[in-house]
Amino acid sequence: MAFGIANDVAADLVLDEHPFAPLIGMLLDQQYGMEHAFRGPWKILSRFGTLDPTTIAEADPEAFTALCSTPPAIHRYPAAMSARVQELARIVRDDYGNDPTRLWNEATSGADLLKRLTALPGFGKQKSQIFVALLAKQLGVRPDGWEAVAGDYALEGYRSVADVVDASSLQKVREFKQAKKAAARA
Repeated sequence: MAFGIANDVAADLVLDEHPFAPLIGMLLDQQYGMEHAFRGPWKILSRFGTLDPTTIAEADPEAFTALCSTPPAIHRYPAAMSARVQELARIVRDDYGNDPTRLWNEATSGADLLKRLTALPGFGKQKSQIFVALLAKQLGVRPDGWEAVAGDYALEGYRSVADVVDASSLQKVREFKQAKKAAARA
């Protein structure tokens, strides 16, 4: 399945072709519109020339922050998020041999995958559960027990970025989140 999260053909193609890109997009998906967050990897690739974790990890932090801050920035908080992207890149380089797919392909179970994800910068339990669902629904990565780990995000419907494949599903996820917030306020 091809990604349709960014609602931009070029940005979604980057998500399809670069395994580090969905991790970056998920990292950026906080306090920022999800389609904009998942355009971040495309912006980095366009400006930096690569999404290789080692190259990103070893980049000069000030120069990397500057390219991430160039309008349109990769996030509403580009300096903080550029540092997190570099931290994420260092973990992928050091712990997974510069191969982000090892993070999920070598997980022995859904619980192991969740543990690996929650160890990443900016990946709390909820974000990690959503990423497990995204891997399962969009990439077909389904280690034993992934449904239990992903919880409600594993269900069919329009609950999170894991369910976004086009503009219509993006709108349905937004409506679900708005209804959930309204119910919590009531």
